[in-house]
Amino acid sequence: MSAAPPPERSEKEPADASPKADAGMPVAAAAVAASSGSTVPNNVAAPKAGEESKQPAKMSANDFIFGKLIGEGSFSMVYLAKEIRTNKEYAIKVCYKQHILREKKQRAIMREKQILRILSARPHPFFIRLHSTFHDANKLYFVVTYAKNGELLPHIVKFGSFDADVTRFYSAEIISALEHLHSLGIVHRDLKPENILLDERMHIQITDFGSAKIISREFCDEMDIGEIELNGHNSFVGTAQYVSPEMLSDKSCSPSTDLWALGCIIYQMISGLPPFRASNEYLTFQKILKLKYEFPDGFNSVVRHLVENLLVIDPTQRLGAAGRGGYPALKKHEFFAEVRWERLADMEPPKMLPFLPGTSSNEELRSQYHVPDDLEPGLDDKQMTRLLGLAFQDDDGPATPVTLAPPQQQQQQQPQQQPPQPQRTQQRISRTQLHILDFGPEEHSRRLHKQADSNPYHKFVQGNLILKQGLVDKRKGLFARRRMLLLTTGPHLYYVDPQAMVLKGEIPWSPELRPEPKNFKTFFVHTPNRTYYLEDPEGYALTWCKAIDEVRKATYSQAEDTAS
Repeated sequence: MSAAPPPERSEKEPADASPKADAGMPVAAAAVAASSGSTVPNNVAAPKAGEESKQPAKMSANDFIFGKLIGEGSFSMVYLAKEIRTNKEYAIKVCYKQHILREKKQRAIMREKQILRILSARPHPFFIRLHSTFHDANKLYFVVTYAKNGELLPHIVKFGSFDADVTRFYSAEIISALEHLHSLGIVHRDLKPENILLDERMHIQITDFGSAKIISREFCDEMDIGEIELNGHNSFVGTAQYVSPEMLSDKSCSPSTDLWALGCIIYQMISGLPPFRASNEYLTFQKILKLKYEFPDGFNSVVRHLVENLLVIDPTQRLGAAGRGGYPALKKHEFFAEVRWERLADMEPPKMLPFLPGTSSNEELRSQYHVPDDLEPGLDDKQMTRLLGLAFQDDDGPATPVTLAPPQQQQQQQPQQQPPQPQRTQQRISRTQLHILDFGPEEHSRRLHKQADSNPYHKFVQGNLILKQGLVDKRKGLFARRRMLLLTTGPHLYYVDPQAMVLKGEIPWSPELRPEPKNFKTFFVHTPNRTYYLEDPEGYALTWCKAIDEVRKATYSQAEDTAS
């Protein structure tokens, strides 16, 4: 960590451009500077009469060691920082005054500070806490709780989707938080997975109140915060995929606005994607206004009923709204029957693990993805036997043939001790089989020239030799897209849209990458930040895993041996 405050951004404001009320600055802007002055931390009690304060009355950036950048907005940066006096870690949101004035976000800044103060005065375990605020000539600083495990969204992306237990737990925590927030007369208005953080214990911490609205004056002085803030880019408060229809139609909001977003988030946790998706914001808005969305095959029926009662056009008819029984009715939904609401903050959250939800034609697949220390490395025949339960023996004994193709039709699920039976052409897996990279420079050159002349996918692989290719269904939760998977030298794993002939992405390689076969058709590719779920319709999941692992070992084995 650096011992100095964070540097200015590239577009630095002049030293004499700091906002001052006596320099013709708008009253609202001056109020921002004034209201964000140095304060005693919110968790430090005021000293009694006659006692000397042990805490400095004012704080500044020099009281913190600033570390890495952990977030960035249109007019702010968020840093991980350590308070020098206590050695505690915090997240510090640094807002640039000139950018605030340019974007006309003075009211949003004042509103966010006021809401954070309310939440700190009436704390709830599922919200970030405001520690202190201060400012200097060019910047405002908000010192808040540091949520060590980051945003919820990357976790959904990493695992594709959540199972019912994980979805239930985090939905319950969001509901508990919203019940508290709404009881204080506050509507978030921009609830989404990016604004739901996870602390070191993997409990939620809701953040980002710049778009929030105070609809009750009970806990603060009357504030002129307006109905909605328009700008030339989005013309609404909130995020396109989670914004409620009433925010789009008449710009009104109520606690039910957040219940709509809750429905979208629950849908996304179960399926992998938000319910309203389109190629641009306008088309997304049209789908929201028309309530045009679908439940994919395999969507949990109980969760479907819950989502259908949250995604309702009339905000007064959403489950959890006052007209539908309020939060008691929402918490009594069948999906939450086993939730111990009063114990949520003390419970250990269910572990997020790689999970491929079942559909009408495919079974549910899970992975613990924890490699025990005593297992042998690689993906040779022994490891394939362990992973799949296939009954073939060592090379010094009789080998049992193993099919590398799928059965003609879906088999009924059998006890684990009964291995899948070969149904089509059989092929023996042998250690004497040629390695996928067993060729010399001349052969490499010959193959590459042939590939350039005749393979339409050559243009996507940046001059690398394609070692294996085939069509796969790339699953993300309950959604699947057909892709051409290309394993190349380098190494690389590209995937291409075979219809549009467009490169869609690449699975990142690292020594930690691991393929995991789940059955003849389905295999997982684990990377540090994400698990990719792939289905080979021809049933060659085993050969894909073997090829990927051979390339991985050829690439990283020397480095791994050196490190060990």
